[in-house]
Amino acid sequence: MLGKENLYLKYWLIALLGLLRLPVQAQAYQKIHQEALVIDLHNDVLIAVMRGAIISQNLSQKTHSDLSRFSQGGVDAQFFSIWCSQQYGAGKAFRYANRQIDSLEKIINRHPDKIMLVRTPAQLNQALKLNKLAALMGVEGGHMLENNLANLNKFYARGVRYLTLTWNNSTTWASSAKDESRRNFPAQRKGLTLFGQQVIRQMNQLGMLVDLSHVGEKTFWDALNTTTKPVIISHSNVYRLAPHFRNLKDAQIKAIAQNGGIIGLNFNAEFIDPAYLAREKSFFNKHQTEVAALRKLKKSKAYILKTLARKYPQEAILMRPPLSKLLDHLDYIVKLVGVDYVGLGSDFDGITATPRELNSVADFPQVTKALLARGYSQAAINKILGGNFMRVWLANTTE
Repeated sequence: MLGKENLYLKYWLIALLGLLRLPVQAQAYQKIHQEALVIDLHNDVLIAVMRGAIISQNLSQKTHSDLSRFSQGGVDAQFFSIWCSQQYGAGKAFRYANRQIDSLEKIINRHPDKIMLVRTPAQLNQALKLNKLAALMGVEGGHMLENNLANLNKFYARGVRYLTLTWNNSTTWASSAKDESRRNFPAQRKGLTLFGQQVIRQMNQLGMLVDLSHVGEKTFWDALNTTTKPVIISHSNVYRLAPHFRNLKDAQIKAIAQNGGIIGLNFNAEFIDPAYLAREKSFFNKHQTEVAALRKLKKSKAYILKTLARKYPQEAILMRPPLSKLLDHLDYIVKLVGVDYVGLGSDFDGITATPRELNSVADFPQVTKALLARGYSQAAINKILGGNFMRVWLANTTE
């Protein structure tokens, strides 16, 4: 039997070994993250750029993203979202989308040592060798085609490598998840039309990835029955864990795996934690005088939330879900269909509330750290961070 002195010594040695192990663990996740190919399938920072933000500057108080923080986060390849709302109708949406592409090209031309436009897997490898951020593009919303297949070809020629068939708004040829979730949405308008099927066939022929985030269930199944290539879900989560119309039901997750596609997990608090909106409502109610004053000035909900979060940071942090809630979605998919069909689609700069540990693109290493803590192997982590997407892209590309 150990004497008291020896017992104290044993406990002291255990504690010391624990302290010594911490830096090793830190180095382990940082090294794994640095060596992995890290690809984020969705970022909306171009919205801020179109409003005057300069992402070569430090935008830590304004956005989730800038060139320096992409580097800090170990992001190797970023899909920049080309987006406009349904308010940009015929004659406007395609033109505005091209203005956003112009803005990204200007950023690249001004900073050729930091960022490079990538159209092919070979070019992505070149960007990696040159230690540059690989910039890819996805058009978020089929309304930007303006019902013209020629515009799809033009987007591809400019470097767009995925099209999200719908945003929250439906097109004349594809119904959105938001619209399909409305009780009064006509059944005859659900799903893909013949033109919608043409869009997918043309995308398959070009080598453009079909993105089924945002689409309604009927459109989802019609698209899978039309495509001959693996699809992506660029930024969505699990409906069973967070029953939101933007998330995927089990049958859909299984179908993506059967198709050989990938689901990029979204960092939006509302899509992660079903209790988040109740906490947000309580936060607003607690500060209702300030909320009312800002609403009187016609400020958006996102602006109000950001303003109050700066004033009451501790309350705002506690309102957000922990990173563990996001990883619950990842675990769910892995247990349901395996580790080969999941990736990252942060939606940074398109959302207002993220997990507590993920404040910006600089925090991507925290995902790797958390995956290690959950027992994922380095091989599995490499798949999640970027390897799974590369498999899907290679299966689609014609170049």
